Amino acid sequence: MQEWNMKRIAKNIGVLFVVFSVLVTTLVSGAVIANVNNLGRLVHVVQLIRNDYLENVTTAQLVEGATKGIVDILGDPYSTYMNAQENQELFQLLEGKFGGIGIVLSLKDPKKLVVLRPIKNSPASKAGIQSGDVVSKINDKDTAGMDQEAAVALMRGDPGTQVSLGLYRESTNKTYTVNLTRENITVPTVDGEALPGNSDIAYISISQFGSETGTELKDTLNTMNIQQFKGLILDLRYNHGGELNAAVDVASYFIPDGPVVYIVDKQGNIDTKMATGTYLGIPLVVLVNEESASASEIVAGAIKDKGTATLVGVKTFGKGIVQTIFPLDGGTSVKLTTAKYLTPNKVDIHKKGIEPDVVVELPKGQQATISPQDTNFDPQLQKALETLKGKIK
Repeated sequence: MQEWNMKRIAKNIGVLFVVFSVLVTTLVSGAVIANVNNLGRLVHVVQLIRNDYLENVTTAQLVEGATKGIVDILGDPYSTYMNAQENQELFQLLEGKFGGIGIVLSLKDPKKLVVLRPIKNSPASKAGIQSGDVVSKINDKDTAGMDQEAAVALMRGDPGTQVSLGLYRESTNKTYTVNLTRENITVPTVDGEALPGNSDIAYISISQFGSETGTELKDTLNTMNIQQFKGLILDLRYNHGGELNAAVDVASYFIPDGPVVYIVDKQGNIDTKMATGTYLGIPLVVLVNEESASASEIVAGAIKDKGTATLVGVKTFGKGIVQTIFPLDGGTSVKLTTAKYLTPNKVDIHKKGIEPDVVVELPKGQQATISPQDTNFDPQLQKALETLKGKIK
């Protein structure tokens, strides 16, 4: 996941407007426009396609291609043009409801489709798919060189339909195939309970920052009766981020009044996001790792700068930029990097990450115990528990 400023700003994007105008003018009238600011080349290509290309191509196809190309040429992996289907899937993901098989992919290796985790009670988890499995085929289509958005589009679909996955598991050095039936996937983003074997310690895991995460956290804290606990472990490991406002809502429970994050745009304008006054003031340890990214780094960065918790784990991913989604016609949209963010101490963590206060690495091949069901904790969680107990008087 990434971190998005979800203001649906309905405004023209100048470059796109110019290209659309050129395309429409050229296709409708056939006029040849002079090479103004290098647009003549685009006009020439459109004319060549109209006159000489063997197959028929519609205006809509050319506009779609031009739009996608403009965004792709930026070379920014976080900026993208989304067609109507991709746009719908994005908002379904943020809402936490979609038709699919229940797999979250890792950001760590963009050249592989590595399973970060299967969603609890999903078709993927029921089929025994594990963290670390590599998706090598989707419906017999080789995934080599396939980007994650394309892979996700292939794996999602209407509930009741089927999809076949080829997977490689490094621990057994074996490739296997599973046939899955898609279901309605509802993804709760917050999971809270007493830490097994430690009834006075609360444990809360946040898997991503969706539109309802702030409300989910509030409900979880109320259901747990959080004030009965002596301390809290907040687990942000493998959290790729999500909505900016959700991150602010979550951080507000763990820092006192004041700035959570500064959003700085291209012109240097600063939008300060303030805590909402829900600070718990409970002894806290936060777990982070190399896949804690974006909105989860906003939360971790605010907590570290304010000194309200100890961060345990390894350095975070390092994504300190914000994307804004601009709606276009026909249900499409363009997602552009529009700002960077700074922590409350005005630290830029982009491509740098956040260093934990206590560094603990997982042994190679060991799974993190997210939402543990017993006391067999991984070393990071075990250290978090030891650190928290040292804070409790």
